[in-house]
Amino acid sequence: ATGASGGAQEGVVSTVLRLDPARHETHIVSLSHGSTVARLQRLGFATEVIEDENDQRTAELLADRLITLNAQVLHAHMYRAEVVGVAALDLVEQRTGHRPYMVSTVHSSRFRSPADRELLERITPKINRLIAVSDAIVDKLVAEGRDTTAISRIYNGVDLERFDEATGGEAIRAEFGIPANAPLAVVVGRLEPEKGHPTLIEAWPVVHHHHPTAHLLVVGEGSERDRLEGLAAAHLRAEICCASVHFLGRREDVPQILAAADVVVMPSYREAQGLAIVEALAANRPVIASNVGGIPEMIHSGENGLLVQSHDPSALAAAIALLFRDRALADRLASAGHDLVHEKFCVDDMLRDVEAIYLLAVGGTVSDVPDRTGVIGGSK
Repeated sequence: ATGASGGAQEGVVSTVLRLDPARHETHIVSLSHGSTVARLQRLGFATEVIEDENDQRTAELLADRLITLNAQVLHAHMYRAEVVGVAALDLVEQRTGHRPYMVSTVHSSRFRSPADRELLERITPKINRLIAVSDAIVDKLVAEGRDTTAISRIYNGVDLERFDEATGGEAIRAEFGIPANAPLAVVVGRLEPEKGHPTLIEAWPVVHHHHPTAHLLVVGEGSERDRLEGLAAAHLRAEICCASVHFLGRREDVPQILAAADVVVMPSYREAQGLAIVEALAANRPVIASNVGGIPEMIHSGENGLLVQSHDPSALAAAIALLFRDRALADRLASAGHDLVHEKFCVDDMLRDVEAIYLLAVGGTVSDVPDRTGVIGGSK
């Protein structure tokens, strides 16, 4: 994967943190530097970066590392890691006569270009198993003709203890001068075009009109930050409204930020699963999200959250204002969402399913992979 932050990177961190070191020797290779690389290194994991824009050179360097490590499993995350990983394993097989088992987790809901899809169709049979993070991603893989190998649906899970008992919301509010009784909305996610922040910024003046003391915390880093801050300044002309929106950048204290929130918003235009939603539900916070991608697999509108159409600032503003106003409804949705996370999105369940796939590389059988992963496609 790349070294920046996002759901894929959180999945990597969650997995390596919980793999039993007595049974697994884990080495992480990133195709770029970034905050997640620094985090893994701080946690003491063997982490290195191969940062070269040329895929063939990168594959050759990765193949060298795999041979040196005598690797049995290569687990790729994201598109380029798949492409480079397959090329590296081709080289390993040519040099040693042995081919490590390859797993690839597909985190992105993006439909690739025709050229990319042609390449993926060509290399997919060389991947032993694909992991899709939602049923929506399974459908995408089938539509792209990638069910030529086995596909398992495994939802990303979260550390329930980290979010369940999170405290410190008062300190977060104090940091930004937000009164204890002021309505507070939070959005957590990469500041990238697909995450839908412009719709939230367009919706905010309407929310603020109905709730003049409300504040919005925008948590995350990404290429869109400057544009979004400019958009906020354009939409939020009144000084008091401008002062109600806070761009925090990347934060390590997301559980505490969620503990401070009255509502968590995910206004995405496309979304594979939406790990930030799972985190918010784990923190017992009501969620408003776009009805796209894998999100409806988690949020059933009116039962454990609210769904709105993407790109619709009016609908988003109305939903936020409703939950600010109706605390009984917000609490009921949050409680139902919290129960759902405990049933389906515990990180330990995710790890068990992923580890069962790893064991296929050393003599395990397909029957070891839990039925709930919904295996389809080839039998590799």
